[in-house]
Amino acid sequence: MNGNNGKRIFYILLGIAIFLVFFYSPQFGPAVDPSGESFALSQQGKAAIGLFFLASIWWVFEVTPIGVTSLMIGVVQALFLIRPAKEAFRDFMDPTVIFILGSLLIGLAFTKSGITKRIAYKMLIIVGENTRSILLGVFVITALLTHIMAHTAVAATMFPILVTILALYNGDDPDPKPSKFGKALFIGMAYTAGAGSISTLLGGARNPAAVGFYTQFTGNEVSFLDFSLHLAPFGWASVFLLWVLLTFVLYRPEKAVIPGIRAKAQSEYAKLGPVQGKEIFVCIVVAIALAMLVLQSIIPFLKPMDRSVPLMLAGILFFLANILTIEDLEKKIPWNIVLLFSGAMSIGFCLWQTGAAQWIAIKWLSMIAGAHWLVFLLAVCFLVLIMTNFIMNVAAIAITLPVALVMAQYLGVNPELILYGSVAMAGMPFLFLIGAAPNAIAYQSKQFSTGEFFVGGIPASAVIMGVLVILTYTYWPIIGMPALLK
Repeated sequence: MNGNNGKRIFYILLGIAIFLVFFYSPQFGPAVDPSGESFALSQQGKAAIGLFFLASIWWVFEVTPIGVTSLMIGVVQALFLIRPAKEAFRDFMDPTVIFILGSLLIGLAFTKSGITKRIAYKMLIIVGENTRSILLGVFVITALLTHIMAHTAVAATMFPILVTILALYNGDDPDPKPSKFGKALFIGMAYTAGAGSISTLLGGARNPAAVGFYTQFTGNEVSFLDFSLHLAPFGWASVFLLWVLLTFVLYRPEKAVIPGIRAKAQSEYAKLGPVQGKEIFVCIVVAIALAMLVLQSIIPFLKPMDRSVPLMLAGILFFLANILTIEDLEKKIPWNIVLLFSGAMSIGFCLWQTGAAQWIAIKWLSMIAGAHWLVFLLAVCFLVLIMTNFIMNVAAIAITLPVALVMAQYLGVNPELILYGSVAMAGMPFLFLIGAAPNAIAYQSKQFSTGEFFVGGIPASAVIMGVLVILTYTYWPIIGMPALLK
């Protein structure tokens, strides 16, 4: 038995053991809220907490494909009578999961039609040869693309373009070493893919997942426009501050200019030829889908429509027009990731419906009773930020948000503040590669070590926490989101 397989078996058994300890342990004491009301933890709630630890360990250490761990979540709920199978597996096809699948189809259509390459080459033609301007251009394009594509798809699309840019930077060097420019280029791509992805519901799976939990627990809907109104300024402030941090503080480029890069971009852009009909078709379909989402809060007959409908309609049209094919459906849609989102929704609702989330929330609340609302907000967001660096951001949201929303009602904190603060932190895991797929994609460049990524992530994480505090006191109250409920 090799060492890696031994570790894998150890973590498999560890997760199972922790679940069984929770399942068979004596009943835990009740949680008492600030008003004196007592909340007992049911056997199902106790088992749900154990299942959460089991899933977390398997997700973090990837003892099996993450989608398989998600399937295990549904099976265990039914097998141990935590929830009926009909309920446990119904969450796997929650409209939020369908929304995520639709966003993946749109991202794939953009890549296949050649739109993303056209945008990137055009950017290089515009920004010219100054290295800091090139980095800013890359960061802006990356962030913009995440407004309409999942950030994983954006990172995968940008990676080969960044490799070309780095090759031009290295010139004729046959054996180039990692450079500060290379570190800023690839780490910055990963960071800004996260920062940009919080700006719209399409940027990452954790966005619709969080909104789904918020709606489930509060009964309030969050429109596509409302989401962007609150978080787009956060995302773009983070993009520009991260550019300053990376290019002026952490990794100042060794060269001021990259000779010939504009000519190379012009050559590659010319090879693309005139805009093709399929590119126009994709843009029109996506524009209509986005318009439906934006206008949903304004036009009465669109309000009852679930937000997943426009995206799935767009995906179907791409198949009908042969932009996407059966091979794309079978080989290029990351079904492992889709299943991850499904399992995250199932465990999140399981914690809520069994009362486990409320019990945990009240227990946690007792530790910060009487704390200032800002302390509570920062504690929640810091927890999400740390968890997101160890497990998938959807799982971090599924685990943390139900608890935080329950706590907020006792402290009188606006639940919208918890929603948007949590989503922002979940979108920007800057410490570990496992925190987000763009981090792992950037690492393939071999321009930085895991240690360098971690060290750079500390000030980067501090920056976004600072942006959170500033917006909480300035922009958000101005647009009608006070920190405290009246």
